[in-house]
Amino acid sequence: MIKILFEHFDPSEFAILWLIAAFILAFFMAYRTFPVILIVAEEKHLMDEPDSRSMHSNRTPTLGGIGIFLGVIVVMTIVGAFLNTKTLLLVMGGLTILFFLGLKDDLTVLSPGKKFIGQLFAAALLIVFTDTRIIGFSSILDVHTLPYWVSVGFTLFVYLLIINAYNLIDGVDGLAGTIALSVSIIFMYLFVQAGDLSLATIAMALSGSLLAFLRFNFSRSKKIFMGDTGSMIVGFLLAFFTISFINLAQVDETSDYYHAAPALACALLFYPFIDTLRIFFIRIVIHKTSPFKADKNHIHHWFIKIGYSHLMTTILICGINFVIVCIAFSLLQFQLNIQIICLLLYGVFFYTLPFIVHRFKNKATIKENKMS
Repeated sequence: MIKILFEHFDPSEFAILWLIAAFILAFFMAYRTFPVILIVAEEKHLMDEPDSRSMHSNRTPTLGGIGIFLGVIVVMTIVGAFLNTKTLLLVMGGLTILFFLGLKDDLTVLSPGKKFIGQLFAAALLIVFTDTRIIGFSSILDVHTLPYWVSVGFTLFVYLLIINAYNLIDGVDGLAGTIALSVSIIFMYLFVQAGDLSLATIAMALSGSLLAFLRFNFSRSKKIFMGDTGSMIVGFLLAFFTISFINLAQVDETSDYYHAAPALACALLFYPFIDTLRIFFIRIVIHKTSPFKADKNHIHHWFIKIGYSHLMTTILICGINFVIVCIAFSLLQFQLNIQIICLLLYGVFFYTLPFIVHRFKNKATIKENKMS
């Protein structure tokens, strides 16, 4: 009876319930895992010690990625028999590689070179064996289709860019988790539109795990950080979602996003991209140091410097990113090059606006003090 039920069960007929169940299962697994991680980290002294770059003053566990990983993997393992098994297995393989690399980095130290090789190998697994890659530039600079090996190389570059850009924004309570949560939910919606329930399920599993993580990341007494384990696997999944979305749109001429997928993908991840470009410019051009030398010049650091709390910084940045995505959706009917130019203009404007407002407030305060 059960065998017959499994053989004839089609999750696409119950897509909404299926996705809700995936979300709840991932949330439950991650939520039950984090307290155990906190206890083990305390007993084994696996805590992050604050230093000159830290945005926190207390010793805090950095093993949140373990809970996120378990939440996602459990869902993918249970539902794998009903969905695209090949894709799920390869994603699980890539996640496992990055999980252990990140865990080693959180517990001891891992050289940037080894992390880079691990990221490259995990991304190559998915690109080569699923042929999920960026086929062309969708008419950007009049480039439509790329030669196969150029396409593979460019897709690898995009994977590395997104993974490391996401890692760089993990500096304020809740920021990296909230950005990833909102982006995952939007990708889930896009994958459902495209009729790919496997990708939508992975996105919902990540969303459930991230929501459980945020409960502890925002906590004062039971705080836990994502760590390199979390930032690498979440960045990897966001990169996979981005590449998959662009690929699905480029191979389907009837898709609403056929000519707009790159611009929309850039809008979804605009904050990690703009922060990475900005920080590399400051380090290379202004400070003339290595682009990988850590500092406190990220956008979220400057929000903290002008007086915003961690929570308000997260709310403002995520709110701005949401507005940018909404505008990107409203510009889908325009030519792709115009969409990207507009994205750069209004994106930079919105992230500059809080600093402009703060400067005007300071000038007004100084003027009032002089008058009084």
